[in-house]
Amino acid sequence: MADKKYFVMQENGGDTDTVFHSRQPRGAALKAASRGHTDIRLRERGTNRVHVFKGWREQVAAPSNGPSWLGDTVWKANVKKQGVEKV
Repeated sequence: MADKKYFVMQENGGDTDTVFHSRQPRGAALKAASRGHTDIRLRERGTNRVHVFKGWREQVAAPSNGPSWLGDTVWKANVKKQGVEKV
């Protein structure tokens, strides 16, 4: 079983305090998109790679078998990878 990796969010050319962890960069990008980020740059700790994504979220109908407290609509995050940059 693969270990989780840590991805540091970058804004304005530098690192922020926000760190996401996931096995794949896409998983970390989905977490960032679900929090409302659109231009997502994630530096992978321990490497010289920066993963670049475009993210968005949209409201969709809640699943029919969801709990009652969930409501009628939920936010669904989506990302599209733009590429990988070397630091």
